[in-house]
Amino acid sequence: MYKHPVWPIKWYYLQKISAMTPKIFLFLFVSLISLATQAQKPADKEEWQPLFNGKDLTGWDVKIAGHKVNDNYKNTFLVEDNMIRVNYKEYDKFTTEYGHMYYNKPYSHYKIRLQYRFTGNQVPGGASWNVRNSGIMLHSQSAASLGLDQDFPISLEMQYLGGLNAGERNTGNLCTPGTIVDINGKLAEAHCIDSDSKTYNGDQWVDAEAIVLGDSIVYHMIGGDTVLVYTNPRIGGGYVGKNHTFKDGKVGNEAEWIKKDGTKLGSGYIALQAESHPIDFRNIELLNLKGCMDPKATNYKSYYVAADNSTCTYKKK
Repeated sequence: MYKHPVWPIKWYYLQKISAMTPKIFLFLFVSLISLATQAQKPADKEEWQPLFNGKDLTGWDVKIAGHKVNDNYKNTFLVEDNMIRVNYKEYDKFTTEYGHMYYNKPYSHYKIRLQYRFTGNQVPGGASWNVRNSGIMLHSQSAASLGLDQDFPISLEMQYLGGLNAGERNTGNLCTPGTIVDINGKLAEAHCIDSDSKTYNGDQWVDAEAIVLGDSIVYHMIGGDTVLVYTNPRIGGGYVGKNHTFKDGKVGNEAEWIKKDGTKLGSGYIALQAESHPIDFRNIELLNLKGCMDPKATNYKSYYVAADNSTCTYKKK
């Protein structure tokens, strides 16, 4: 497995080395941020933001195929015991109710971490490939932009799979609805790409993280280990593979997405997935890596990797 990256790092170093292969990039990446960490001041402590308040779904938009935005059909998403639960207790049968719940603010450069666990049995009607199958969507289109019957948002899915007590089943994989990426500098044409994680059987909690650096590079981490790295995310490759079009996927504004073929995908929304098997999410936190990079500002952070100096604040003279 790859070694876990550690923060912080300066973005101009990334620009110089991001063209290298992911393994070389990661080696230099870790070396640079280790040096930077040694010089970090207490005032530059990482400011992680909880995306879930533990009480309700404030800040999130629900979109379930066949239903309008924020029609939380049959309470598919609910809050219990400080968890967001994907719940099918009110379903008699699952048909095409693929659902996602979107945090209502987009990000470009960030680190996200959470814990998830699969529970119980799949609802009747769910596809066999969706047993203990869920994930989070990165750089996703917004809930409001989806077609009414669209199954999945155009995004990068960090796929979570639970073990079936029957051989290996990796988690922290990548699936690419409407998108393509490069791995080791070459186009990865498969719709879903396995990580090299271990298998997690049963209803145990799993620690998952992702580091997302705009349209340059993305790391998937499971249990503290980097299990998958890919670069150059962009729109294209069909919807679920070359032979499955945006029209087949009932994607809203199909013509506009076709025009964007090959466009780099550098920002978007984060969404939790509901695909017919119950899953719980908790401790969902985000570290924004884009912000004020002027050391003279009061809100400067040494771990930012992308500048947005319009956010800088200064002491009054």
